[in-house]
Amino acid sequence: MKTILFLLFIPFILSASYVENLRWSNGESFLMFLERLNVPQKLYYNLDREDQILTEEIYSGSKYQIMYDNNDSIEQVLIPITEDLQLHIYKDKDKKFAFDALPIVDDVQTEAFVVEIQNSPAYDIQQATKSRKLTHAFISAFKNSLNFHRNLRKGDKLVMVYEQRYRLGKPISTPVVKVAMIEMRNKEHFIYLNSDRRHYDARGAEVEGFMLGRPVAGARVSSRFQKRRFHPILKRYRAHLGVDYAARRGTPIKAAGNGTVTFRGYTRGYGNLTKIRHSDGYMTLYAHQKSFRKNIRRGKKVKKGQVIGYVGSTGMSTGPHLHFGLYKNNRAINPAQVIRLTVKKLKGKKRKEFNAIKEEYNSLVKDHLSKNTKAKVFQDFSSSTLIDLKTLKKVDS
Repeated sequence: MKTILFLLFIPFILSASYVENLRWSNGESFLMFLERLNVPQKLYYNLDREDQILTEEIYSGSKYQIMYDNNDSIEQVLIPITEDLQLHIYKDKDKKFAFDALPIVDDVQTEAFVVEIQNSPAYDIQQATKSRKLTHAFISAFKNSLNFHRNLRKGDKLVMVYEQRYRLGKPISTPVVKVAMIEMRNKEHFIYLNSDRRHYDARGAEVEGFMLGRPVAGARVSSRFQKRRFHPILKRYRAHLGVDYAARRGTPIKAAGNGTVTFRGYTRGYGNLTKIRHSDGYMTLYAHQKSFRKNIRRGKKVKKGQVIGYVGSTGMSTGPHLHFGLYKNNRAINPAQVIRLTVKKLKGKKRKEFNAIKEEYNSLVKDHLSKNTKAKVFQDFSSSTLIDLKTLKKVDS
């Protein structure tokens, strides 16, 4: 009988169990984690190559959960790797530890607020919402393109319409600004979220501060980004959180943008690996390198286009290629979509589509201004959960 997992909407109460909410320790590998919890490491070694690599996507500070039985023995573990997918360790019907990947179930809501400036945008949004994440989302949307200190007057208004993800009724992750407007001396300034999930000003010019370059010149894309996919044959959830560039061994790898090296070393799955931190919460990852450029080390500042290493096939790799990952606030995003964008203004058909979105957003902002929409107060942005472990029940079929 095959064991399958159902997410039940009616809680399955395990009266003798309890759940611990923890954060992933900096520098801890998945194997170290298993050893610390006395979970047999063969759980990892029995995984296929793709699942083993997936365990290296666990990021430092990530919130995870452990459920124990009444004997303080581990029943289940849930570890997020993206906003949509989590690793699941559990005991099967033979009481042996098993592993799979599960979707993270949540709800996305569109919300909005209007705030009248009394002190500063940051202070007034924080006071109205009690949310640092909403405050940061509004300020960073404009990418320092406006001088809030010199041009604001008391009584000016700001509007923010945003997407907020909820899980078990609690807000999670960073809000996504759909449209933001701020009055400055009787002039309205807008930022819009386009259909490509990037922000533009009213002229159709991109306002994103991080500019991405192709890390391997002339390379062929051998595997594309997949955030979450249900494999129809394996009947399992898989993910490929980056783009693979097939190239000859030894081909130079270039930094995708200006930044600081935060990691340079060897990992079991990704082999020779470099991570670079960029501005605005971006991080890039360069895996399976043959070797590193000699002067590239942790703490080193690099420039866009600077050679940092060379294409190889180290770690769990089937041939020479670069696995290139792009992350925003520890969340994997598709590098290919970003690479196709430039700082130029939108033109032609894309500009017409953007103008239609802009007009819709302008009407939305006008409506919220007329209603003077009050901000939703968030008491606790940090107490998010992946899923209620007590609603996760194993059923034989």
